[in-house]
Amino acid sequence: MPTTPATATHSSSDGTADAIMLELVDENGTTIGTAEKLAAHQAPGQLHRAFSVFLFDEQGRLLIQRRALGKYHSPGVWSNTCCGHPYPGEAPFAAAARRTYEELGISPSLLAEAGTVRYNHPDPASGLVEQEFNHLFVGLAQEALKPDPDEVGETAFVTAAELAERHARAPFSAWFMTVLDAARPAVRELTGASAGW
Repeated sequence: MPTTPATATHSSSDGTADAIMLELVDENGTTIGTAEKLAAHQAPGQLHRAFSVFLFDEQGRLLIQRRALGKYHSPGVWSNTCCGHPYPGEAPFAAAARRTYEELGISPSLLAEAGTVRYNHPDPASGLVEQEFNHLFVGLAQEALKPDPDEVGETAFVTAAELAERHARAPFSAWFMTVLDAARPAVRELTGASAGW
């Protein structure tokens, strides 16, 4: 498996390498422990905390990204603006803002909570499993994007109709429609009825 930011270890303050850890949760989203990131995604998967971000431009178009080809999980597929996992003890809101900046080089405007959704999505291509308690966020993208090529292969702003057309012909992440559907009430509140979400 290639080493990417998702699978690499990072150095702690004493110079030793630490594995990337995730928060394990119960069905109510209460923290019950931690697990190494890759181990949590190996079948059958361990339920863990995650987040998904949906950012829109002033015209109500959704910012989507095609995941970089070097990512160990779902490489090269389209997905929502940003998604990931809080570090143990990190607030999901803070993690969502942090990862949006790390991946896309922007700070979301008017970032707001949009509920949670729990799902279990196996990825046939990799054999990995997304067992997630996902915190959803919506907001605006009002800065020029500066994507990290190790994380993001391509970006696009799409209308609801353009997304439906693209979704019918291009591969998307296994979790994409689940998180989008769960976030729709907050998306409509942010973008207005005329945007069609």
